[in-house]
Amino acid sequence: MQVILLERVAKLGQMGDVVDVKPGYARNYLLLQGKALTASEANIQAFEAQKAQLEARNLETRKEAEDMGNRLDGQQFVVIRQASDGGSLYGSVTTRDAADAATAAGFSVDRKQVVIERPIKELGLHEVNVTLHPEVEIKIKLNVARSPEEAELQASGKSIQELAAEEEAAAEFEIAELFDDIGSAASDDGDLADAAGVETPASEDDETARG
Repeated sequence: MQVILLERVAKLGQMGDVVDVKPGYARNYLLLQGKALTASEANIQAFEAQKAQLEARNLETRKEAEDMGNRLDGQQFVVIRQASDGGSLYGSVTTRDAADAATAAGFSVDRKQVVIERPIKELGLHEVNVTLHPEVEIKIKLNVARSPEEAELQASGKSIQELAAEEEAAAEFEIAELFDDIGSAASDDGDLADAAGVETPASEDDETARG
């Protein structure tokens, strides 16, 4: 099926190009989204008549997208989710989650503009693409964490695995210190008994030697 593009479409063509596409792709996406018209003689003539107007509008919207892109590109947004101790999410982070996080921070982003190439199912920092305009694409980062405190640590460069290892090491250190304290206390009790002249019970070996 042939269509005439009303704007640039990635991996397909520029505004004004007549391209061949699958009927389903044309009907369910290009025509539905207003990105193209069927390439009939009448539509091609209508496009040529409105070409200057369409190009001017495209230039204006591109400039607006570039202005936002300059502010949005590289920004990091926190998404709080429940997850296992190993970092696996109970669910996944969606394009809507990304758009909502950016919008909450003052940027007008629609979920249809967000591109998540692989499902986000783990805690950590994840880079996603945002198409603000057919000719303007930027990247943002989603800081997926179980709490704001964890997000802050991840933002500093620590992964969930490193955080877990640090917590485990700290717990082992506390246990080791506890046993050291117990051993030290037992030793102190023995020293006090010796100083007081208290006899300690004789062992079986001592009794045998005396016999």
